[in-house]
Amino acid sequence: MRILALGDIFGAPGRQAARKLVPELRASLDLDLVVANAENMAGGKGMTAQTLAELRAAGVDIVTSGNHVWDQREMLTYLDKPGTESVLRPLNYPPGAPGRGWWLGDGVLVVNLMGRLFMRDLDCPFQAIDRLLEGPAGEAPIKIVDFHAEATSEKIALAWHLDGRVSAVFGTHTHVPTADARILPGGTAAITDVGMVGPHHSVIGMPPAEAVRGFVTGLPTKFGVAEGPVQFNAVLIEVDAQTGRADAICRVDRLLEDT
Repeated sequence: MRILALGDIFGAPGRQAARKLVPELRASLDLDLVVANAENMAGGKGMTAQTLAELRAAGVDIVTSGNHVWDQREMLTYLDKPGTESVLRPLNYPPGAPGRGWWLGDGVLVVNLMGRLFMRDLDCPFQAIDRLLEGPAGEAPIKIVDFHAEATSEKIALAWHLDGRVSAVFGTHTHVPTADARILPGGTAAITDVGMVGPHHSVIGMPPAEAVRGFVTGLPTKFGVAEGPVQFNAVLIEVDAQTGRADAICRVDRLLEDT
């Protein structure tokens, strides 16, 4: 099975790049499943029903999120509506939170987790996924995990914690692509951070001048979405459909001068 995981989609430029490249890559890479973290795609913060419809039309199968999942208030009710099962919020939110943290279909389990280091203090992601894998969902042959976290140590630790029990763990959130794609000894593909699908000449998606001003002055700054070329960061993961072990993981990076 060939799975493409997209880094955080940022604002309109990221959505445009996804609309342009995902259909092309589905064909050229013979993809079976496309997973995208999209919690920054509505103006850089959150998701909306309209932007989610754009991704579905582009060929994205499963949408994951993270700490910005509730930034657009409509998500508080949207995620509980029928037909939204493929849009995930982190599994380790406390009981009672809207939505769901995992999707299961055709022998594939996709899980969304969020880290705790330097982020909101949610329930333990390690224990949350352990409980899920101990139940019926854990019987799926192929298991893919998006770990939305800040600290590289926490992301790598989770990959080792799940080595041999899931097919892949890919990190999101920092918007900075890492060069450590590998297959762990137990057969789990891992990468610390996929990167982002968003403005290349930016500070993690935001106009450089605005971001620099915030650091220099220490004052509150309203951040927008940068313009110009768009970087498309993703990873291709190949998994044995029978054993669930990863056979390969490699970066898929593009730079679009015109979206």
